[in-house]
Amino acid sequence: MSVRFSDQLVAEMIQPFWAALQAGKFLTDASAVAGTNRHRGLAWLREAGGARPRRGRDLKGRCLSFSEREEIAVGRAGGETIRAIAARLGRSPSTISRELARNTSGAGRYRATTAHALAYERASRPKAAKLATNLVLRAKAEQDLKRRYSPEQIAGRLRREFSDDTEMWVSTQTIYQSLYVQSRGALRRDLARYLRTAGRCAGRADSPGSAKTASRR
Repeated sequence: MSVRFSDQLVAEMIQPFWAALQAGKFLTDASAVAGTNRHRGLAWLREAGGARPRRGRDLKGRCLSFSEREEIAVGRAGGETIRAIAARLGRSPSTISRELARNTSGAGRYRATTAHALAYERASRPKAAKLATNLVLRAKAEQDLKRRYSPEQIAGRLRREFSDDTEMWVSTQTIYQSLYVQSRGALRRDLARYLRTAGRCAGRADSPGSAKTASRR
């Protein structure tokens, strides 16, 4: 069943409400922080079963907020280019391009409420392992493992090399899981043997060679 848009999906509205409750404010005051009334705050409390939602706690995360989707809708309606919208929001053009590709209707219309509900529904589905589905990312990780970089170094290098493309980011935990939990079907198990010597380059995020060797060059 498709998710319908509601205030519960808007993290920038609902999370300040929960943060205020956790800080000890009364329900009426917490509702006021979120720009609403006590009755709606009570409804949010009941719908969530009294537990603060995890999604959207980091309001400055990589996921687009509802207000950003509203800005995208306004920009597209006004004929703005993807690069212009991205610059205004402080986002990469690839992020805006992916958002429009995923959430524009067959008629070519982008609506913030529909896009936000669709994104929420996708985020709720079970995820395939990132290293199993992104072949370019997997190849980069396997190459660096063969060069005896540690998972921590690989994750850091990818974030620097692809600073504007979060699809090419992967966590250290994901790399370890992909190596040792073979049901995830990502990295080849034999690559784990390179981790046995990875400690030699711990703390050197850019090169597997020693600092002493580099200083002689």
